[in-house]
Amino acid sequence: MFNPIPLNLPPYPFKIKQKDDVVFIFDELRKKHLVLTPEEWVRQHFIQNLIVDKKFPKTLIQIEGGLVLNQLQKRSDILVYNTAGEKLMLIECKAPKVKITPAVFEQASRYNSIHQAKWIVLTNGIQHVFAKMDLNNGSFVFVEDMPDYSDL
Repeated sequence: MFNPIPLNLPPYPFKIKQKDDVVFIFDELRKKHLVLTPEEWVRQHFIQNLIVDKKFPKTLIQIEGGLVLNQLQKRSDILVYNTAGEKLMLIECKAPKVKITPAVFEQASRYNSIHQAKWIVLTNGIQHVFAKMDLNNGSFVFVEDMPDYSDL
């Protein structure tokens, strides 16, 4: 059966099932079971952290949204919007074995050059990086924690 990777996020009561040798996790936002990869394990934990602990409305969270960057089709893991439809937060999830490096931040920054979100968040489930963007002058500042939705 499934042997979960311990993450630096609270535990959540996921619906996990196995069919043959494949393990699935239920994604409550997309309302379907997904193959449980290490990156999906991180993504589902972070989504629950947004909803349960940080009080982000489910309806304002988009998963795996597409974007075009330098004529190439890419996808961002999680985008969070406000009620006016503005992009508040771009969240990139990596598998726990993938280190959060400057190259990972550069990838997210390239995506954010299209999205123009006010926050960039990087996570591998163990390490979390939070950057508040200043879109007017193209700068950012790293902060210790992600704000609750009501503080954005």
